[in-house]
Amino acid sequence: MLREISWEPPNGNSGEHRACAANYSAHRRPGSIFFAGQHCRGRASRCRASAIPMPALWLLRSLPEHTDPNAHQRETVHFIAGAGEDWDAFVAFCVSRNFAGIECLSGIPGSVGATPVQNVGAYGQEVSQTIISALVFDLVSKEVREMDGAECEFGYRSSVFNTRERGRYIILRVTYGLHHDGDPSLRYADLQNYFAGKKTPALSDVRDAVLTIRASKGMLITPGDPESQSAGSFFKNPVLTTVQFDELARRARERNLQVPSYPALMQQKKISAAWLVENSGFAKGYVKGRAGISSKHALALVNCGGASASDILALKDEIQQRVEQLWGIKLEPEPVLVGF
Repeated sequence: MLREISWEPPNGNSGEHRACAANYSAHRRPGSIFFAGQHCRGRASRCRASAIPMPALWLLRSLPEHTDPNAHQRETVHFIAGAGEDWDAFVAFCVSRNFAGIECLSGIPGSVGATPVQNVGAYGQEVSQTIISALVFDLVSKEVREMDGAECEFGYRSSVFNTRERGRYIILRVTYGLHHDGDPSLRYADLQNYFAGKKTPALSDVRDAVLTIRASKGMLITPGDPESQSAGSFFKNPVLTTVQFDELARRARERNLQVPSYPALMQQKKISAAWLVENSGFAKGYVKGRAGISSKHALALVNCGGASASDILALKDEIQQRVEQLWGIKLEPEPVLVGF
């Protein structure tokens, strides 16, 4: 049985937000660095902005909705969540009512509306596996319309929203299809190791495990832990063709190394960006000036004290150049870089 509910604390005026965005985009000055549609993000947890002052419009997107108190009694549910709502709070809400599909995405900072943009994924799940549709405001046509999953053109850390139509749409709300009493996802090796020898976990157990694992890697915002104050994994895991992977494997053999890989779509292979970084001379805890690499995770670039955005970007450039020189692969940043 399929039911549809909405989840979101009542807050915000979507009509005013759309009018504001449309007016701003229509009258932006030539040469403006960005406007609402180009860099409209939930809470900017995946943005790195230049220190140079810029004309800017930042929107916190929120649509008033309601919660169905009987949702826990239904087998399959479409959850409608306003774009401005906190993502992890939404995950916790669904897990607490035993709805499966996004439990492995626990602890990710930011808002609901940001998740389709990058096709957020972690520990064996991606939001594209559950997203039914996204309600968007089209800055070109000035209309609101619903885009289904196919129209969103999801790929690895990508969608139509951050590729060919980047800057065109503002996401207003997202509909997710979740399964009541569904089995938790244990596809990821870290989770399999965590529960090895233990009884079959509940959804809440998997959420707790993900939060614990993320914290151990500095990937969970934790008071008192400065290494947790980062943009998360700074580089995407490269997805290689067979020819590209064979060349990488050849270079690895010359160094008596074996490349860990994971199957991807169309006979491609996904490679660990962390492996490339660490095998290019950048160990966890590496420091260059005021910027460095987390001692807990090779992909987290951190502020070692007084670093500017330019310091972080200089370290990013150094890592990219070394990896490309040694392995022939150009690492692609995950965060949105604003003003650089």
